[in-house]
Amino acid sequence: MPNIVVVGAGVSGLTSAYLLSKNGANTITVVAKHMPGDYDIEYASPWAGANVLPMATKASSRWERQTWPELKRLAEEVPEAGIHKMIAGVPAGEGPREATQGEYAFDGLFKENPWYKTLFEDFRELSKDELSRDVASGAEFTSVCINTMLYLPWLVGKCRANGVVFKRGVLKHISEAAAWSHAGGSKKVDFVINTTGLMASRLGGVADQDVVPVRGQIVVVRNEAPYMVTKSGTDDAEDEVFYIMTRAAGGGTILGGTYQKGQWESQPDPNIAMRIMKRAVEMVPELADGKGVQGLDIVRHGVGLRPYRNGGVRLEKERIEGTWVVHNYGHAGWGYQGSYGCAERVVELVDEASNQPKL
Repeated sequence: MPNIVVVGAGVSGLTSAYLLSKNGANTITVVAKHMPGDYDIEYASPWAGANVLPMATKASSRWERQTWPELKRLAEEVPEAGIHKMIAGVPAGEGPREATQGEYAFDGLFKENPWYKTLFEDFRELSKDELSRDVASGAEFTSVCINTMLYLPWLVGKCRANGVVFKRGVLKHISEAAAWSHAGGSKKVDFVINTTGLMASRLGGVADQDVVPVRGQIVVVRNEAPYMVTKSGTDDAEDEVFYIMTRAAGGGTILGGTYQKGQWESQPDPNIAMRIMKRAVEMVPELADGKGVQGLDIVRHGVGLRPYRNGGVRLEKERIEGTWVVHNYGHAGWGYQGSYGCAERVVELVDEASNQPKL
């Protein structure tokens, strides 16, 4: 029975712990500085929208392809998970979609003839009559939106039902994880799962300098949107983006946002907040019953730091001080919609290492 310590309790850590615990053959401890219910600038998962709008290119789409069926199933069959279906609109900006790609573009989301058109059963391209004059092309399909305030605790509950133990702790070096196993010192830790997100850039033994924050500022309102929508770029700034999504079960509507690479600032900028709200009511007037920004009922302003990694997600195993460490971090803005696919790969890596000869 492998003894496993998962470091980090964001969506990647919780999903990894959940899948590793499903067979009942592993002893699993989750140790984290932040847990569901906390709101801290280091802890990205509570701030996420979160929804499924595929961002990967076709070549790197495995994680999103594998995750979608499970999130769809949860939306249809497990209401307590806090996921619901919504129509998603994806209009591209002026000119061909390919021309809208830039440093802050969402990779494959706005490409012509996207790979994900076969992922969603009702995917369709929008006709010119359905698009505003400043939009060259677009598509719509039924996707899902996740209420992170419900979903993260739901994952904790699923883990606990499988015997996973949770501990709060702060690690300075990845090797310290072994001391946090609830199995005690008599049982060696066989695997450490590193799901530290942005903090992988500062964790001893990892210190991945390719990991940088991408600052996302949002406004949460009580108004409900009739559909989800995101658009490629804005006229306001190169590092500002546009999206709207209503979380399930009274979780409010997220208005975004920004995509500010390398920025650590935790406090909302009131000028950016006003631009976010103006873009929202201009794009979806019915959000505020045609009353403009004054018609928005604000719950709060927020800032989250997406754990971006130059070169993409790190999903691999290595030995550190004699212990197998499986890395699962660097998801930027697609942590939820790739969570099950990446966690399945974590399970595969653990299985692969378990079958290797002892060194």
